[in-house]
Amino acid sequence: MYDVAVVMQPPRVDPDSGPAPAQAEPVIVRFEKVGKAFRRFEHQPFLLRNMLLRLVGRAPKPKELWPLRDVSFEIRRGEMVGIIGQNGAGKSTLLRLIAGACFPTEGHIAVRGRIAPLLALGAGFQPDMTGKECVEINATALGLSRAEIAERLGPITEFAELDNFLETPLRYYSSGMQARLGFAVAVHTTPDLLLVDEVLFVGDHTFQKKCIEKIQEMRAEGVTIVLVSHAANAVRDLCQRVLWLKDGHLIADGEPGPILDQYLKA
Repeated sequence: MYDVAVVMQPPRVDPDSGPAPAQAEPVIVRFEKVGKAFRRFEHQPFLLRNMLLRLVGRAPKPKELWPLRDVSFEIRRGEMVGIIGQNGAGKSTLLRLIAGACFPTEGHIAVRGRIAPLLALGAGFQPDMTGKECVEINATALGLSRAEIAERLGPITEFAELDNFLETPLRYYSSGMQARLGFAVAVHTTPDLLLVDEVLFVGDHTFQKKCIEKIQEMRAEGVTIVLVSHAANAVRDLCQRVLWLKDGHLIADGEPGPILDQYLKA
Protein backbone atom coordinates (compact mmCIF):
# COMPACT_ATOMS: atom_id res chain seq x y z
CA MET A 1 0.00 0.00 0.00
CA TYR A 2 1.11 3.57 -0.58
CA ASP A 3 0.92 6.63 1.63
CA VAL A 4 1.08 10.27 0.59
CA ALA A 5 1.47 13.09 3.10
CA VAL A 6 2.28 16.79 3.13
CA VAL A 7 2.85 17.42 6.84
CA MET A 8 6.32 17.54 8.35
CA GLN A 9 7.33 18.47 11.90
CA PRO A 10 10.59 20.29 12.76
CA PRO A 11 13.11 18.32 14.82
CA ARG A 12 12.70 18.63 18.59
CA VAL A 13 15.64 20.10 20.51
CA ASP A 14 16.24 19.39 24.21
CA PRO A 15 16.81 22.80 25.89
CA ASP A 16 19.18 21.21 28.44
CA SER A 17 21.41 19.56 25.86
CA GLY A 18 23.57 22.62 25.18
CA PRO A 19 23.55 25.07 22.27
CA ALA A 20 21.02 24.29 19.57
CA PRO A 21 22.54 22.98 16.33
CA ALA A 22 22.33 25.05 13.18
CA GLN A 23 18.93 24.53 11.62
CA ALA A 24 19.05 22.62 8.35
CA GLU A 25 16.76 23.72 5.57
CA PRO A 26 13.37 21.98 5.76
CA VAL A 27 12.71 18.91 3.65
CA ILE A 28 10.52 19.75 0.64
CA VAL A 29 10.35 16.28 -0.96
CA ARG A 30 10.76 12.90 0.71
CA PHE A 31 10.58 9.50 -1.01
CA GLU A 32 10.69 6.37 1.15
CA LYS A 33 10.96 3.06 -0.72
CA VAL A 34 8.65 4.34 -3.46
CA GLY A 35 7.57 2.12 -6.32
CA LYS A 36 5.16 2.69 -9.19
CA ALA A 37 3.59 -0.10 -11.25
CA PHE A 38 1.51 0.00 -14.41
CA ARG A 39 -0.52 -2.88 -15.76
CA ARG A 40 0.28 -3.91 -19.32
CA PHE A 41 -2.28 -5.96 -21.24
CA GLU A 42 -0.97 -8.16 -24.03
CA HIS A 43 -4.48 -8.64 -25.37
CA GLN A 44 -7.46 -6.35 -26.00
CA PRO A 45 -9.37 -6.58 -22.70
CA PHE A 46 -12.65 -5.13 -23.99
CA LEU A 47 -13.23 -7.48 -26.92
CA LEU A 48 -16.32 -9.65 -26.27
CA ARG A 49 -14.30 -12.87 -26.45
CA ASN A 50 -11.75 -11.60 -23.95
CA MET A 51 -14.47 -10.28 -21.64
CA LEU A 52 -16.10 -13.72 -21.61
CA LEU A 53 -12.75 -15.36 -20.88
CA ARG A 54 -12.30 -12.97 -18.00
CA LEU A 55 -15.75 -13.82 -16.61
CA VAL A 56 -14.87 -17.52 -16.50
CA GLY A 57 -11.44 -16.83 -15.08
CA ARG A 58 -9.46 -17.86 -18.14
CA ALA A 59 -8.25 -14.48 -19.38
CA PRO A 60 -4.48 -13.96 -19.26
CA LYS A 61 -3.43 -11.76 -16.39
CA PRO A 62 -1.92 -8.36 -17.23
CA LYS A 63 1.79 -8.00 -16.67
CA GLU A 64 3.12 -5.39 -14.28
CA LEU A 65 5.61 -2.82 -15.47
CA TRP A 66 7.59 -1.07 -12.70
CA PRO A 67 9.18 2.18 -14.02
CA LEU A 68 10.28 2.92 -10.42
CA ARG A 69 11.08 0.54 -7.57
CA ASP A 70 12.42 1.03 -4.03
CA VAL A 71 13.45 4.68 -4.53
CA SER A 72 14.37 6.74 -1.44
CA PHE A 73 15.78 10.28 -1.18
CA GLU A 74 15.16 13.72 0.35
CA ILE A 75 15.33 17.17 -1.26
CA ARG A 76 15.65 20.24 0.95
CA ARG A 77 14.52 23.80 0.45
CA GLY A 78 16.68 25.77 -1.98
CA GLU A 79 18.38 22.78 -3.58
CA MET A 80 18.61 22.45 -7.36
CA VAL A 81 18.64 18.77 -8.16
CA GLY A 82 19.20 17.21 -11.57
CA ILE A 83 17.71 13.84 -12.49
CA ILE A 84 19.57 11.87 -15.14
CA GLY A 85 19.15 8.48 -16.78
CA GLN A 86 18.56 6.85 -20.13
CA ASN A 87 15.13 6.80 -21.76
CA GLY A 88 12.84 4.53 -19.75
CA ALA A 89 14.86 4.91 -16.54
CA GLY A 90 11.85 6.36 -14.67
CA LYS A 91 12.69 10.08 -14.68
CA SER A 92 9.34 11.40 -15.93
CA THR A 93 7.44 8.99 -13.69
CA LEU A 94 9.37 10.35 -10.70
CA LEU A 95 8.45 13.93 -11.61
CA ARG A 96 4.79 12.98 -12.06
CA LEU A 97 4.79 11.37 -8.61
CA ILE A 98 6.26 14.51 -7.04
CA ALA A 99 3.67 16.66 -8.85
CA GLY A 100 0.79 14.44 -7.71
CA ALA A 101 -0.14 13.59 -11.31
CA CYS A 102 -0.06 9.91 -10.30
CA PHE A 103 0.25 7.97 -7.05
CA PRO A 104 2.77 5.38 -5.88
CA THR A 105 1.95 1.69 -5.81
CA GLU A 106 4.14 1.23 -2.76
CA GLY A 107 6.11 3.40 -0.36
CA HIS A 108 5.62 6.87 1.06
CA ILE A 109 5.85 10.34 -0.54
CA ALA A 110 5.79 13.65 1.33
CA VAL A 111 5.76 16.97 -0.57
CA ARG A 112 5.65 20.40 1.07
CA GLY A 113 4.55 23.73 -0.42
CA ARG A 114 3.17 25.00 -3.73
CA ILE A 115 4.31 23.02 -6.77
CA ALA A 116 4.72 24.45 -10.27
CA PRO A 117 5.18 21.54 -12.71
CA LEU A 118 6.55 22.01 -16.22
CA LEU A 119 6.18 18.40 -17.30
CA ALA A 120 5.11 19.02 -20.90
CA LEU A 121 5.16 22.05 -23.13
CA GLY A 122 1.71 23.57 -23.31
CA ALA A 123 0.19 20.94 -21.02
CA GLY A 124 -3.38 21.93 -20.18
CA PHE A 125 -3.58 24.43 -23.05
CA GLN A 126 -6.57 24.15 -25.38
CA PRO A 127 -6.18 25.23 -29.03
CA ASP A 128 -9.45 27.19 -29.13
CA MET A 129 -8.62 29.24 -26.04
CA THR A 130 -6.82 32.55 -26.28
CA GLY A 131 -3.44 33.03 -24.66
CA LYS A 132 -5.09 35.07 -21.91
CA GLU A 133 -7.65 32.36 -21.17
CA CYS A 134 -4.91 29.74 -20.96
CA VAL A 135 -2.94 31.91 -18.53
CA GLU A 136 -6.02 32.35 -16.33
CA ILE A 137 -6.93 28.65 -16.29
CA ASN A 138 -3.39 27.39 -15.70
CA ALA A 139 -2.63 30.00 -13.05
CA THR A 140 -5.86 29.04 -11.26
CA ALA A 141 -4.84 25.38 -11.37
CA LEU A 142 -1.49 26.34 -9.84
CA GLY A 143 -3.21 28.04 -6.91
CA LEU A 144 -3.42 31.74 -7.78
CA SER A 145 -6.51 33.76 -6.90
CA ARG A 146 -8.34 35.89 -9.46
CA ALA A 147 -6.77 39.04 -8.00
CA GLU A 148 -3.26 37.51 -8.15
CA ILE A 149 -3.79 36.49 -11.77
CA ALA A 150 -4.89 40.01 -12.74
CA GLU A 151 -1.84 41.44 -10.97
CA ARG A 152 0.62 39.07 -12.66
CA LEU A 153 -0.90 38.93 -16.16
CA GLY A 154 1.30 41.81 -17.32
CA PRO A 155 4.60 40.34 -16.06
CA ILE A 156 3.66 36.93 -17.47
CA THR A 157 2.97 38.20 -20.98
CA GLU A 158 5.98 40.51 -20.87
CA PHE A 159 8.27 37.64 -19.88
CA ALA A 160 6.80 35.40 -22.58
CA GLU A 161 7.06 38.25 -25.13
CA LEU A 162 3.49 37.60 -26.28
CA ASP A 163 1.78 40.94 -25.62
CA ASN A 164 0.50 41.15 -29.21
CA PHE A 165 -0.84 37.58 -29.16
CA LEU A 166 -2.73 37.54 -25.85
CA GLU A 167 -6.14 37.50 -27.53
CA THR A 168 -5.03 35.05 -30.26
CA PRO A 169 -6.25 31.41 -30.06
CA LEU A 170 -3.51 28.97 -29.17
CA ARG A 171 -3.96 27.03 -32.40
CA TYR A 172 -2.01 29.84 -34.08
CA TYR A 173 0.87 29.67 -31.59
CA SER A 174 4.09 27.91 -32.52
CA SER A 175 5.49 25.30 -30.12
CA GLY A 176 8.07 27.87 -29.02
CA MET A 177 5.36 30.41 -28.19
CA GLN A 178 3.48 27.82 -26.15
CA ALA A 179 6.71 26.92 -24.34
CA ARG A 180 7.32 30.56 -23.44
CA LEU A 181 3.77 30.99 -22.18
CA GLY A 182 3.81 27.80 -20.11
CA PHE A 183 7.15 28.65 -18.52
CA ALA A 184 6.11 32.24 -17.80
CA VAL A 185 2.94 31.13 -16.00
CA ALA A 186 4.78 28.55 -13.88
CA VAL A 187 7.57 30.85 -12.70
CA HIS A 188 5.18 33.67 -11.80
CA THR A 189 3.09 31.59 -9.38
CA THR A 190 5.63 32.03 -6.54
CA PRO A 191 6.19 28.27 -6.17
CA ASP A 192 8.08 26.54 -3.39
CA LEU A 193 8.99 23.72 -5.78
CA LEU A 194 9.54 23.98 -9.54
CA LEU A 195 9.61 20.78 -11.61
CA VAL A 196 11.20 21.12 -15.05
CA ASP A 197 11.23 18.36 -17.68
CA GLU A 198 13.51 19.44 -20.55
CA VAL A 199 11.56 22.68 -21.17
CA LEU A 200 14.72 24.77 -20.78
CA PHE A 201 16.25 23.15 -23.81
CA VAL A 202 13.45 23.69 -26.30
CA GLY A 203 13.27 26.85 -28.38
CA ASP A 204 15.80 29.44 -29.46
CA HIS A 205 18.98 30.39 -27.63
CA THR A 206 17.53 33.68 -26.34
CA PHE A 207 14.62 31.88 -24.68
CA GLN A 208 16.93 29.28 -23.15
CA LYS A 209 19.16 31.99 -21.69
CA LYS A 210 16.17 33.86 -20.30
CA CYS A 211 14.83 30.68 -18.67
CA ILE A 212 18.19 29.83 -17.11
CA GLU A 213 18.55 33.34 -15.70
CA LYS A 214 15.05 33.12 -14.19
CA ILE A 215 15.82 29.68 -12.74
CA GLN A 216 18.98 31.02 -11.10
CA GLU A 217 17.05 34.00 -9.71
CA MET A 218 14.41 31.68 -8.23
CA ARG A 219 17.06 29.44 -6.71
CA ALA A 220 18.68 32.48 -5.06
CA GLU A 221 15.28 33.27 -3.54
CA GLY A 222 15.10 29.79 -1.96
CA VAL A 223 12.89 27.99 -4.50
CA THR A 224 13.59 24.27 -4.74
CA ILE A 225 14.11 23.12 -8.35
CA VAL A 226 14.10 19.61 -9.78
CA LEU A 227 15.37 19.37 -13.37
CA VAL A 228 15.21 16.37 -15.69
CA SER A 229 17.56 16.64 -18.65
CA HIS A 230 19.70 14.64 -21.07
CA ALA A 231 22.01 17.66 -21.41
CA ALA A 232 24.85 16.66 -19.07
CA ASN A 233 26.67 19.99 -19.36
CA ALA A 234 23.56 21.94 -18.35
CA VAL A 235 23.02 19.68 -15.33
CA ARG A 236 26.69 20.04 -14.38
CA ASP A 237 26.51 23.85 -14.60
CA LEU A 238 23.13 24.40 -12.96
CA CYS A 239 22.67 21.68 -10.34
CA GLN A 240 24.39 21.17 -7.02
CA ARG A 241 23.25 17.57 -6.75
CA VAL A 242 22.34 14.73 -9.12
CA LEU A 243 20.08 11.68 -8.84
CA TRP A 244 20.95 8.92 -11.35
CA LEU A 245 18.13 6.53 -12.23
CA LYS A 246 18.74 3.27 -14.03
CA ASP A 247 16.06 0.68 -14.81
CA GLY A 248 13.76 2.28 -12.27
CA HIS A 249 16.28 2.24 -9.41
CA LEU A 250 18.25 5.08 -7.84
CA ILE A 251 21.87 4.03 -8.25
CA ALA A 252 23.68 7.28 -7.33
CA ASP A 253 22.92 10.46 -5.40
CA GLY A 254 25.55 13.14 -4.89
CA GLU A 255 27.73 15.83 -6.45
CA PRO A 256 27.24 16.28 -10.21
CA GLY A 257 30.87 15.96 -11.37
CA PRO A 258 31.75 12.35 -10.42
CA ILE A 259 28.26 11.01 -11.14
CA LEU A 260 27.99 12.65 -14.57
CA ASP A 261 31.48 11.43 -15.50
CA GLN A 262 30.46 7.89 -14.66
CA TYR A 263 27.06 8.27 -16.36
CA LEU A 264 28.63 9.46 -19.63
CA LYS A 265 30.99 6.46 -19.64
CA ALA A 266 28.20 3.93 -19.01
